[in-house]
Amino acid sequence: MAKHHLFNIKSMERIAEANSVVVIGLGRFGGALALELVSSGTEVLGIDNDEDIVQSFNGRLTHVVRADATKEEALRQLSVHDFDRAVVGIGSDLEASILTTSLLLRFKTPTIWAKAVSAAHGQILEQLGVEHVIRPEQDMGRRVAHLVRGAMLDYVEFADGFAMVKTRPPKEAVGRALGETGIRSKHHVTIVAVKSLNQDWDHTTTSTVLHPDDEIIVAGATAAAERFATLL
Repeated sequence: MAKHHLFNIKSMERIAEANSVVVIGLGRFGGALALELVSSGTEVLGIDNDEDIVQSFNGRLTHVVRADATKEEALRQLSVHDFDRAVVGIGSDLEASILTTSLLLRFKTPTIWAKAVSAAHGQILEQLGVEHVIRPEQDMGRRVAHLVRGAMLDYVEFADGFAMVKTRPPKEAVGRALGETGIRSKHHVTIVAVKSLNQDWDHTTTSTVLHPDDEIIVAGATAAAERFATLL
């Protein structure tokens, strides 16, 4: 049962119907995610079992409550079963993470993101049927490794082996219209956007001409995008 309410039931029913997300577990990951969602205009119900943590988020999230998220009655009292989107940020207690996620799946919550703190934890969540398993430390480590290893300025890799890389244009792409460079056929990547000095990002066309100091975003298969970022 919920132990500490900072809202009323009617407001809870309203938030479940709005542009809203329930975030369960307000540690470093869940707390930062919840605050970022609020800053972008999303209403957030934050749930944690620690009174001190709950109090620290009072007034910073749309609603925040102390509750045991492994108890179905507590989640139903908070209208969690009516939310379309939920994030399970519990990492320190494997059992609580699995039980909470199982309840959300039983509620048939359409979209669930769940944090995994180990390979085994992630595998269990996937076996339960969680579509979005988040591995913050592993994913960040992989991303930083790509940045350290090459000439990339930023890097985003997708699950199906596709990546987008921010880098500088190689010499062969400078001073000519992109449509004349043959980059796509030669390197199997597409330069999708460009940012010139003191300018905003803009999409590219076949007539776009790049300059040495430009920043570009390259899209393609992960290996091809990485190779392109190493060209001089």
